[in-house]
Amino acid sequence: MQAFTRLDAKAAPLPQANIDTDQIIPAQFLKTVEREGLGRGLFFAMRFDAQGNERPDFVLNRPEYKGAGVLVAGDNFGCGSSREHAPWALMDFGIRCVISTSFADIFYNNCFQNGLLPVVLKADEVQALMEEAKGGNHVASIDLEAQTVVAPSGRTFTFEIDAQRKAKMLQGLDAIGETLRAAPDIDVYEMRQALAKPWLEEA
Repeated sequence: MQAFTRLDAKAAPLPQANIDTDQIIPAQFLKTVEREGLGRGLFFAMRFDAQGNERPDFVLNRPEYKGAGVLVAGDNFGCGSSREHAPWALMDFGIRCVISTSFADIFYNNCFQNGLLPVVLKADEVQALMEEAKGGNHVASIDLEAQTVVAPSGRTFTFEIDAQRKAKMLQGLDAIGETLRAAPDIDVYEMRQALAKPWLEEA
């Protein structure tokens, strides 16, 4: 998993509340377990019309937000199903951080397992970021170590995050990576078990 330390990127405003995981990545794109390529299905019904043409009014299709790495979203982002493809699609599209007033629990947990940083701010702070992102300067800075979000204007907001999750994000550790760090101890344990209880090795 890619570590998250600091991100300086364009912020795209998506003020709609209750965006669910089916809107983030529709079911027809769930046939793969590969993470690459899912970005093409991100917000598919919002980004494209029935003929497959880009909707020019959708924020991520607008030239000034091309390459956005931060999404400033409405309340209860990521509700609906538990599909892990949702954070995969966001990251494959280039988004490394989503800022909202609240997230659905499963989506929130999935973000940390995949290197996508979900930041919870107060309603007035999210609204301020939304308004600034609509202006001429769209670049925001997210510093995980300092737990700050710096708006395009320079205004700074602080956010809370679980200390263990923060440490894992800074080091780029998902559940598998964390387990692999203990591999030497696991090997020692297995060797001791094999010596003490050799009958367990018999098949």
